[in-house]
Amino acid sequence: MNLKELKEMVELMNENGLAELELERDGMTIKLKKAQDPSVHPVAYSIPAIPARPVSEGLASAAPAVPAGNLKDIKSPMVGTFYRAPSPEAAPFVEIGQAVEVGQVVCIVEAMKLMNEIKSDVRGKVIELCVDNAEPVEFGQVLFRVDPAQ
Repeated sequence: MNLKELKEMVELMNENGLAELELERDGMTIKLKKAQDPSVHPVAYSIPAIPARPVSEGLASAAPAVPAGNLKDIKSPMVGTFYRAPSPEAAPFVEIGQAVEVGQVVCIVEAMKLMNEIKSDVRGKVIELCVDNAEPVEFGQVLFRVDPAQ
C-alpha cells in the first residue's frame, strides 16, 4: 500500500462521513479512525518549519490575574504538535489578553501530517498560554486558560 492509496482512503472517509475505515488486503490490515471530538476540524495546511528556540526563552505566558478556580481550560483533544499560527509567517490565532468566542480557532494540533484546527469551547479573555509553539502535546493537556468573566 502506498501513500496515494492511503490518501484515497482518507478522502473516501471524508466524502462519506465515515468515522472509521478498516481494510484488509494481501494479509495486511489497515484501520483508520477519526477523532470524535466536535471541536476538531481537519484542514489542509503546510507543516510549518519552526526554528528551535533556546530553553531559556520559556513559555510566552502571563500570570493569571484571577484565581485559578475561575479560569476555564482549552485542552488538546489529541496527541500531536501544537502550532499557534497557520504558518511560520502568519500571526498567531490568539494572543494573551485577547477575547475569544465559542467556535473561534485558537491553534492547530498536527497529528500524523494532518493539521487540525482547535476551536474554543468557551467565551472569554485568554489569560495564559500553556504550551510553546511547535511543542508536542498530549491528549487532555491544557493549551490555554481563559477567564470567562471577561
